Amino acid sequence: MMQKIILRALTFAVALFSAAVSPSYAADAISPVGLWRTIDDETGKAKSLVRITEVNGEFQGTIEKLFREPSEDQTPRCDKCTGDKKDKPVIGMMIMTGLKHDGKIYAGGEITDPKNGKTYKCKMWTEEQGKKLHVRGFIGMALLGRTQIWVREQ
Repeated sequence: MMQKIILRALTFAVALFSAAVSPSYAADAISPVGLWRTIDDETGKAKSLVRITEVNGEFQGTIEKLFREPSEDQTPRCDKCTGDKKDKPVIGMMIMTGLKHDGKIYAGGEITDPKNGKTYKCKMWTEEQGKKLHVRGFIGMALLGRTQIWVREQ
């Protein structure tokens, strides 16, 4: 009896948490193509401008500008990246690749964090008539990740 109660409570908690991180209930289907101001989900500060384009049905994002403190390197390189991104300039780097339109979300791609050099699975969705873009990077399941909200510049 106690096991059934615990199992039901756990199932309910997972379902509730899944709904909280799922975009399907509030997303709109406005294209993410354009220029976006990225906002750091930990500090709330603007980090960069990323241009999202669509090429052959796949969405990709490239860093166009960084917002850095005067004391920071204004033209950093991705020294923690691996492969073809290793030691490449962060400005001009394609950090999002392979996202495809899937209903109200864009999924199936990857995103690289130039700060730590790691690449994550990625999905994104627009809200507020395309004024905001939710970008979720995760490992394995979307439940295990973080979401940043980017603001449309143009």
